[in-house]
Amino acid sequence: MLSKKDSNRAHGTSGVRIAISGKSGCGNTTATRLVGKKLDLRVINYTFHDMAKEMGVTFEEICELAEKDLKYDRHLDDTQVGLAKEAGIVLGSRLAIWLIKDANLKVYLSASPEVRAQRIANREHANYELTYDEMMKRDRRDRERYIRLYQIDNDDYYFADLILDTDSLDQHHVTDRIVEEVNRRISSSDATR
Repeated sequence: MLSKKDSNRAHGTSGVRIAISGKSGCGNTTATRLVGKKLDLRVINYTFHDMAKEMGVTFEEICELAEKDLKYDRHLDDTQVGLAKEAGIVLGSRLAIWLIKDANLKVYLSASPEVRAQRIANREHANYELTYDEMMKRDRRDRERYIRLYQIDNDDYYFADLILDTDSLDQHHVTDRIVEEVNRRISSSDATR
């Protein structure tokens, strides 16, 4: 049985740092987990859900706190960046592609608001219309907060190395596309040595 380090070396991914971003409902959490598993990379996906659990509050409460005090976003983002300093990782977060400037591959997952809302409603067993309205409000609040905090407009993601519209792609196709791009980059890098 290969150790994680040996397995990464065998895949050629030991030095890889992948950043995956997208708004809620685009599939970035699932893609991050699946890419990490397929390439045997350490998965980093520290979110407001994790912070809420650590603080003993609900997800809604942590979101409200973050609206009023930017220290919650800073803590979240600083934690992610700190965890992502090592090689052999895949980081999934709303701002991963902006915060991990030296990532070997920056992936942005997009989807229409309708598809995103349906996915979230299905996942949370919630009403679609209410989910859609709440998601759109959260998108606006998040964008305003990221601009205020970092001067990052998360609607401007066109610098990403790989942009995937996930409306008609399931999690396995998304994962395969990302893994193919990683392998292509490793092969190109090996060919130029």
